[in-house]
Amino acid sequence: MTGAELAERLIEAARRAGADAADALVVSSRDVSVSVRGGALEEAESAESLDYGLRALVGRRQACVSASDPSDAALEEVAARAVAMARAAPEDPHCGLPEGGLADLSRLPDLDIEDHAEPPLPAALKAMAAEAEAAALSVAGVAQAESAGAGWRRSDIAYAATNGFSGGYARTGASLSVSAVAGEGLGMETDYEYASRTHFADLPPPAEIGATAGARAAARLNPRRAKTGAYPVLFDRRVSGSLVGHVLGAINGSAVARGASWLKDRMGERILPPGFTITDDPHRRRASGSRPFDGEGMALSARRLVDDGVLAGWTLDSAAARRLEGPDGVVVVDTLGTLDSAARAKAALRKAVEGPIRAVVYTHNHADHVFGAKAFLEGTSDAPVIAHETTGECLVGLEHPARVRPLERLADADEAGQEPTRRRLGHDPATGE
Repeated sequence: MTGAELAERLIEAARRAGADAADALVVSSRDVSVSVRGGALEEAESAESLDYGLRALVGRRQACVSASDPSDAALEEVAARAVAMARAAPEDPHCGLPEGGLADLSRLPDLDIEDHAEPPLPAALKAMAAEAEAAALSVAGVAQAESAGAGWRRSDIAYAATNGFSGGYARTGASLSVSAVAGEGLGMETDYEYASRTHFADLPPPAEIGATAGARAAARLNPRRAKTGAYPVLFDRRVSGSLVGHVLGAINGSAVARGASWLKDRMGERILPPGFTITDDPHRRRASGSRPFDGEGMALSARRLVDDGVLAGWTLDSAAARRLEGPDGVVVVDTLGTLDSAARAKAALRKAVEGPIRAVVYTHNHADHVFGAKAFLEGTSDAPVIAHETTGECLVGLEHPARVRPLERLADADEAGQEPTRRRLGHDPATGE
């Protein structure tokens, strides 16, 4: 059974168990690793694994369960547990599967993140690690190599959801590392070098890895204390990546929406010196972080998160996007199915963000997406409701506070003479029309 088939079976089981919606992620992998010490084999490992996770949604409640047993009985039990946990979970007005922007599986980019060459044999990995260790030991001042290892990995990822998305991809990775120790006694210093690539043939030569590790360890010997003063600081590339990681953690959409990020109010402001630009490009060929779609099946493209030192964007999943507060206010995407549930959601939103509601967007015209609009729009005077052009027609005549009336089509579509796909809808909170 393939990962794609297992993912489909998981969401089908969730449906049978009573879930309104569900998605599943399946990851199968194979790993081979070898380490040497003193030129001799120290450890060799080979492992295969299968892991999957199922998210079940019941209304606006959700729960996730993970397991590794692919048997029919296990799948049914996982689905039943996920649905039972979702029913007991607190309501989250922002949870749900994405309803648009899914990746087109017929037009996925060629990322070349899967190495189609034959996997390296353990003997080849051992030879590489031994060569790297010998190169480290050849550096003057290096007394020993603490460890040297090489490895190879293949992962197959499959994702499916009840919104119709079902896709997958494979990625491979090869690595080589050495840790060298220089000096003796209390004066010993250690350092390392490490390389990883998606393709085994792209790894740097083992001698280069070992020599770099040895030189770094030797350079630490006999350190001198600097005089007190203000100095420019140069960060090693191994450290600079972690500094960028702190920025990425702070612009995570979920943390921003909760008000838990120190950058939550800094959109459009300078947060790094001029010249610093951070681009999220998931389509770099042969890059270890590249992927054809995100964890919810959404299409991806390159985007600047920091532009010349200025904060330019958040990293978002669909739940964080639904509660996003921009620099000018809040855009609410879908409004739940009742005024009571919408009022509770609005109260929770106000605990996290303070800006005015600038607009309400209906992703489609089902009752559970539109009937809470009045609760969100109370106290606003000009916030538009943006929806598909048929929404007004579908809601006309319904005895409910979320009734809307179409006011104008989007100008761009009209002026271009194209068939409009959306209308801007007026909404009177006083009358509910």
